[in-house]
Amino acid sequence: MVMKGHNHDNSADAKAGLPEAIDCETQTLLRLFLGPILETASNWDEIKGRFTEKGYGISIRDGRLVILNENGAALCTARGLGVPFAQIASRIGRPNLRMSADGRVGELF
Repeated sequence: MVMKGHNHDNSADAKAGLPEAIDCETQTLLRLFLGPILETASNWDEIKGRFTEKGYGISIRDGRLVILNENGAALCTARGLGVPFAQIASRIGRPNLRMSADGRVGELF
């Protein structure tokens, strides 16, 4: 659904490796399945490990915490699951990242 007056460029997001919008049913299921990990984990290693156990991954892309599928494709952001990156970082601290050369993508290490 596109809102009137909304000029967000999805092609720019795709180039940055950010997820496209997902349907509300999928978003709800992911929120129920993965959201509690983001809400309760005590550190970034726990988040990464628990996501890996469930067949998912995480990455930082353009300052957003992005949830990845088993093939590494972006599914949604942590904000889309109701748990913004800033909220997680304020609770458990910022993650240690290995950044890409252009500084747009970070992987936890």
